[in-house]
Amino acid sequence: MTSESEPRPVPSIGTVLSALLQADFAAFRKHRRSLIVSLLLPIFLLVITDRPRAAQTFDGVGYIIGLAISYGLLAMAIVGYALSTSRDRERGVFQRLRVTPAPTWAIMTSRLAVQALANLILALIVVIVGTRIHNLSPSIGQYLLVLLVSALAGGVFLAIAQALVGLIRSTDTLQAVARVLLAALIILGTFGQTGALGSFWQDVSRWSPVGVAMTMYAGVLDVGAWGATDTGAVAAAFGYIVICTAIGVRWFRWDAS
Repeated sequence: MTSESEPRPVPSIGTVLSALLQADFAAFRKHRRSLIVSLLLPIFLLVITDRPRAAQTFDGVGYIIGLAISYGLLAMAIVGYALSTSRDRERGVFQRLRVTPAPTWAIMTSRLAVQALANLILALIVVIVGTRIHNLSPSIGQYLLVLLVSALAGGVFLAIAQALVGLIRSTDTLQAVARVLLAALIILGTFGQTGALGSFWQDVSRWSPVGVAMTMYAGVLDVGAWGATDTGAVAAAFGYIVICTAIGVRWFRWDAS
């Protein structure tokens, strides 16, 4: 007979991660409408740019498809992930999880993994629709490269979202800041890339998170034209991830107090 004072066996990391992933995936399925809403703007952008002049304005169809995917990923990260994480913090979800055997890194890894899967689903849908609308025929290898870039671009936007959650405690304040930041990045990505805001803002836009993502997508959709700018965009993406993740981890609090 087991003694009452005998400590309970500690579950393995694999068991803990599996339970967390199941719970987070169930929550994602419950709120899957956010994925559908995040698809609306990218699809709308692809439809209204279905004309030769639009492709010339954005330096090619690849940039248009990249911009569309970037908007979807940006909305899911800044408005979706950041707000849901902040709300769960205010409701005490993280505090309850911290008294379980799950280590803190596993709690966040599970959430980020489910969000990364949602990012890949969104990117795949948008690139399929975009290539059909703009009459492109990417190879299987290019589709795989798009998914790889989507993982990297999604990481950039998730890192930015994590930084926002770390720096801002109040969900109401975070919601306001997230909407302003989303609008600013959309305007910068759309009008900055076209040169409508001037050469200075065009350069700023090129190296903004959205501009970097657009450059990477355009590069993998036309691999033969890959150059130093595309490589620089990949380096910039890693830079955004490292800096914003460091901010998000350093100032993240598990409770709203």
